[in-house]
Amino acid sequence: MKFFVDTAETAEIKSLAASGLLDGVTTNPSLIAKSGKKFVDVIAEICAIVPGPVSAEVAAVDYEGMMAEAKVLRKIAANVTIKVPLTQDGLRACRTLADDGTKVNVTLCFSAAQALLAAKSGAAFISPFVGRLDDIGQSGMDLIADIMTIYTNYDFKTEVLVASVRGPMHVVEAARLGAHVATLPPAVLRQMFGHPLTDKGLAAFVADWKATGQTIV
Repeated sequence: MKFFVDTAETAEIKSLAASGLLDGVTTNPSLIAKSGKKFVDVIAEICAIVPGPVSAEVAAVDYEGMMAEAKVLRKIAANVTIKVPLTQDGLRACRTLADDGTKVNVTLCFSAAQALLAAKSGAAFISPFVGRLDDIGQSGMDLIADIMTIYTNYDFKTEVLVASVRGPMHVVEAARLGAHVATLPPAVLRQMFGHPLTDKGLAAFVADWKATGQTIV
């Protein structure tokens, strides 16, 4: 499974990229707004840090506007992935961009029917929002299972990018289902390192080693 980080904070991205675990980055207008920086500058900075796909979302909601913005965003760096909403205009833009060789991340997916349309439109990634479905009493992971089954049935090349991840178990469950990518808030990715038994065991090893009075170097 690939790990993307869902943030526009470049300091966080640099720190996580240093771990060697980061395969890409996703952003959205809300995350860009939190950064307090100019959109194009933030995307350029992120692309310079991470060689993998960096999702830059269009702000327009109509086809012509999306295409005009995509033209600007594609020029930022070779690893920019254009992010469009799962609407009729968004999928039309997806088809045009994909046919032109541009990777597209179709976002705000909440049903298997939507995911099927995105794959047929040539999306490189589909972003189902599992946490938001859980919030309204539906099962986000059931959606991932349905999408994976449909995509496997027809050998679609679209990668399932699990979004709106709320904790490590979302990641583990998505991995069990064979999802290709999980995009995580930095805090969730950091949570995945931790376990109380790891902490307890390490503390015991450190104490025992210290008692020997030895050093390795």
